[in-house]
Amino acid sequence: MISRRTFVKAAGTSLAALAVTPQTILSASAKSRKSSKGAGDKVNVAFIGIGQKGAEEAKYAWKTGLCNVLALCDVNMGHPWTQEVMGMFLEAKRYTDFRVLFDEMASQLDAVFVCVPDFAHFPIAMRALKEGLHVYCEKPLCRTFHECQLLLEESRLHPELVTQLGNQGHSGPAYFQFKAWTEAGIIKNITRIDAYMNNWRRWHPYDVNIKKFPEPDPMPETMHWDIWQMQTMYHDYSEKFDHGNWRGWYDFGCGALGDWGCHILDNCHQFLELGLPTEVKMLRADGHNDYFFPKASTIEFKFPRRGNKPALTLTWYDGQENPAPKPEGDWFVPHNEDKGVGKFLYGDELTFSGGAHRTPLVIIPKEAQMELEAKGVLPETPPMPEDFLFNHHKNFLNAVLGKEKSHSPFEVAVPLTQVLCLGIIAQKLNTGFHFDRNTHEILDNPFANSLLTGIPPRKGWEDYYKL
Repeated sequence: MISRRTFVKAAGTSLAALAVTPQTILSASAKSRKSSKGAGDKVNVAFIGIGQKGAEEAKYAWKTGLCNVLALCDVNMGHPWTQEVMGMFLEAKRYTDFRVLFDEMASQLDAVFVCVPDFAHFPIAMRALKEGLHVYCEKPLCRTFHECQLLLEESRLHPELVTQLGNQGHSGPAYFQFKAWTEAGIIKNITRIDAYMNNWRRWHPYDVNIKKFPEPDPMPETMHWDIWQMQTMYHDYSEKFDHGNWRGWYDFGCGALGDWGCHILDNCHQFLELGLPTEVKMLRADGHNDYFFPKASTIEFKFPRRGNKPALTLTWYDGQENPAPKPEGDWFVPHNEDKGVGKFLYGDELTFSGGAHRTPLVIIPKEAQMELEAKGVLPETPPMPEDFLFNHHKNFLNAVLGKEKSHSPFEVAVPLTQVLCLGIIAQKLNTGFHFDRNTHEILDNPFANSLLTGIPPRKGWEDYYKL
């Protein structure tokens, strides 16, 4: 059993110090897997989590025409949300426990799509990597900083495996535009980013004065609640945890920052080479409590100079009445603007506005964009497809087939998610702290430092935390 002391100590270790322990949950079949077993140019896959977002992801992956669906897994196969996907793949084997799926079918699979609640991503993705399977995992990658780090280290032990975070905009027009504009020197010397998510959230109506978790509700007959909770400490069933409501609770989800930060900040983080911050400040926390995320948050992240890139301050705004300040000047409305969701980038010469994963940037003021367009110095922006979201799944499956590289592998996804995990610690404690980018330690708050790891897993789940 891994003790809390061991976990807390591990949270502050450097990458080199992470101990490698025996792969106790690696099946023999994984050791001999050499290449795709899919028929022709198709990948044999399993979908784990097929309700709500999982159903959407299954449809997108199937739309590519690049996969054979061999297995479906969900803890509530009797819920109406799962019926459509089950009806699409009548010959696929069905499971309620992902561990049984891997035990029985790992040797037949090439890849898995992980589309379950945030807290449950880690054990499934870790088991898949140990089984020698390629992994597409919905965002945010994990719920804790340490789980992200373990997945990164495990993926590095299997360089032949393809990984992909489900931030779909990383295969869309906004991604290719940001990359091209950065390489052309249009986006440069960015010193400030203001990012915002001001739409209504599920937990906004909750009582911020609660003193305990919700009272138990009658459990649906088809729900396998113990499996749903996986490695987390036991909670009685409540509808406030089920049906997507888990996102607002610290024990299960990552709030608005985790949900939308991976979309809004993904290109900024990668192409501005942000890495990890040196300081995190909690500037606003409306309705702060011990159980669920604030109703409004303002969080400031400080990033140091990175090579020839200047130091940068990123400020996050969430909450319905907590908008980011808007820059002066007129600008073109971004194509397919994500209302209530977006970002502003401030450089020493130009300012940019953009939405989330589906919205390319525009330059502020619009006269500056018109001038650059007239000069012909702006790289061409890819057109917005009618439905570009499935391109991310296509990129992943083609990468599995060796035809291209994945756009958002764990090497890219982990530090992005870890930035969000640090912000979530600040939200939970309603405080700020200094962070060492090299040792991965919070320097001036031991309690916050312990949250890099969080509480140990339940009995029976310890091996998932071993490399």
